Amino acid sequence: MKQGIKRTKTIRGSHLWLMLVLPWLLLKTTDTMAQRGRKHRAVEPVSPTMPALLGDTVQVNLELQPDSLVAVPVNPATIDSARLEWLRTPPTLRDLVCDRVSCFETDVPHQFNNSVMAFVTLFTARNRSYMQRVLERENFYFPIFEKYLAQYNLPIDLKYLAVVESALIPTAKSRVGATGLWQFMGPTAGDLRLLRDDWVDERMHPEKATEAACKHLRYLYGIFHDWELVLAAYNWGAGSVQRTMRRTGKTNFWDLYPHMPAETRNYVPTFTAIMYSMKYAEAHGLRTESLNYQYAEPVDTLGLRGQAFDLRRLSQACGFEDSLYLTRFNPELRRAALPAGYRPYIIRYPAAASVNLSGVDRATLLAYCQPLTELPQPLPVLPPRLEGVDPWVSRQMLAATEGPRAHTETSAPRFRKVPHKVRRGETLASLAERFEVSQAQLRRWNELPKGRPLKPGRELVVFVPVPAAAPSRPAAPVVAAAVPEAIAVARRAVVSPEIAAARQAQADANAREVARLQEVARQEKAQEARLVAIRQRQAIQQAAAEVKVRAEARAEARRLAQAQAAEAKKGDDKALAAATPEAAPEAVAPAEETAAVVTYTVRRGDYLNKLAREHNVTVAQLVEWNELQSETVTPGQRLVLRAPVEDEAAETPVRQSKSAAKLVAKIAAAPVSTARPALNKRLEPSKFHMVQRGDTLFNISRRFGVSVKVLRELNNLTSDEVKLGQKLLVPQS
Repeated sequence: MKQGIKRTKTIRGSHLWLMLVLPWLLLKTTDTMAQRGRKHRAVEPVSPTMPALLGDTVQVNLELQPDSLVAVPVNPATIDSARLEWLRTPPTLRDLVCDRVSCFETDVPHQFNNSVMAFVTLFTARNRSYMQRVLERENFYFPIFEKYLAQYNLPIDLKYLAVVESALIPTAKSRVGATGLWQFMGPTAGDLRLLRDDWVDERMHPEKATEAACKHLRYLYGIFHDWELVLAAYNWGAGSVQRTMRRTGKTNFWDLYPHMPAETRNYVPTFTAIMYSMKYAEAHGLRTESLNYQYAEPVDTLGLRGQAFDLRRLSQACGFEDSLYLTRFNPELRRAALPAGYRPYIIRYPAAASVNLSGVDRATLLAYCQPLTELPQPLPVLPPRLEGVDPWVSRQMLAATEGPRAHTETSAPRFRKVPHKVRRGETLASLAERFEVSQAQLRRWNELPKGRPLKPGRELVVFVPVPAAAPSRPAAPVVAAAVPEAIAVARRAVVSPEIAAARQAQADANAREVARLQEVARQEKAQEARLVAIRQRQAIQQAAAEVKVRAEARAEARRLAQAQAAEAKKGDDKALAAATPEAAPEAVAPAEETAAVVTYTVRRGDYLNKLAREHNVTVAQLVEWNELQSETVTPGQRLVLRAPVEDEAAETPVRQSKSAAKLVAKIAAAPVSTARPALNKRLEPSKFHMVQRGDTLFNISRRFGVSVKVLRELNNLTSDEVKLGQKLLVPQS
């Protein structure tokens, strides 16, 4: 019972303890949640540099926005700076800027969004000094831009692109090497014909660079036909934009916006913001009387034609205290001077300075503007430094020391160049053994591939060692053996007369040997020339003899035909009537059959060899029958084909000239009975031979026991060359 009373007291005590602690826990939890809520609603204080243009505090603006970023705690790395700036901007200012941008009457991009508003705030409020420096140079460069933009029929508002690129600084240079008002890279400048060298860079020339930029913008617009994409391509490159368009399938800048690098994404909004800021600079208080505005001045020019010129001397002659004042008018000069012999160039200077130059002629002015000191020259190449070796400073000093290199320069050549024409049967090993050189040297000298045989007729170059001349004095080997000691002595003392005489004798001997070798080479060339002349004369004589033999054969045939015609004319009419009636058809039939003509129209893929093979004739006959100038035929061309009698096809010569064909026809058609037997007697002992693989005219003549000359005459060949499958008329022995 005591235990039950004790347990009841313990339970009542714990309940009392919970009733006392529970209110305290509820109060603590409420304070903690309140602190967390106040922490989430806390915002950063307004920066003291924030101008009054942004309105009241950021706390008030964020409370007015129901969809503010501070409603839900987010990671700071994921906050969009453009959207945050949009939220910080008063709505009235956003609406005003949006109305002004939408009223722009221009073809260039002017879409308004939070990115554009962020850059408008940057240029008109947070970084006003940057825009004021640009406004100072506006009146100096914008007239040049407008002139060339109108000339190339481009929107005038593209002049603000130079502000985005270089802030109107002609000598601006980016970290990647883009230079000038329009920030051209080297390859692009080369494509646009802007010259660049160590003295002049025309990317910094205002007028030349502006004209090149207009050409480039016109080219980009011809590709994309959208000015937003043109500006993106001007910054990122046309190829990069086209690849992104093909990969994503998007054709609009704002659709491609997430797929571009950060610099290109901000390029179009920056252009729109710059255009707005400069158009409404007075509304934002950017134009003040304290700015140092620049204006264009009338200029005069001075043409240079290769004279050395110092721009600082011209500044002094014009009366300017600053010696570099004229670099403002000639920003393309990388140095304030030009060297002698440079290409023609034009220097610009203010026309107001002509008063100080009125009494000076051009020659005097150019003489005064000569550089006072020598212009910088490229550094000479230094010889490599080797440990233990003293480098020779110059060739003259090397010759003056009488060192071993000086002897090498004055000594005779150790090799002479010998040309050699490869003959049949010669190999690389035999040539190397003949000229006493290695095969590797022959391959290296003539760039011969390893493992390929030499072709007959190829010209090779061989360097043959020149035999050393005999020493004039027996003491020469001793001197040569003591070269290191001689070098040391030559550096400290004067050369003795005996050594000088020995060197002179050696030089004379070398000169005589060189002269002898040159004379031998000259005689070899003269002998080769004489041999060539003899071969040419022999060829000419042989050709003349062949022509003479052919002329005699033609004359003999002509005389025989005339004699046969005369005999036929003198014949008795009775003898003609007494002739058997069957003889006439026999004599005329072959002529009629041989005179049968077939016309063939050339088709696509036909050529003379194919036609000759198909119609059992030769190429020479086709050329002769159709009076072709070459062996080329065209589709649609008509060819004449003659079909001779089968029993006479083997007797008719393969290559007959026109005169021979007419002679044979006339003799065959003659009524005299003696003409036919004579012709048969002449043609019976002949037959055709088909040229096989490996046959030559010489082999065929040896096989059939006739001369090459007879084969050429019978087949009317102009050379000893025959083709595979060609039919040759060969007389039987």
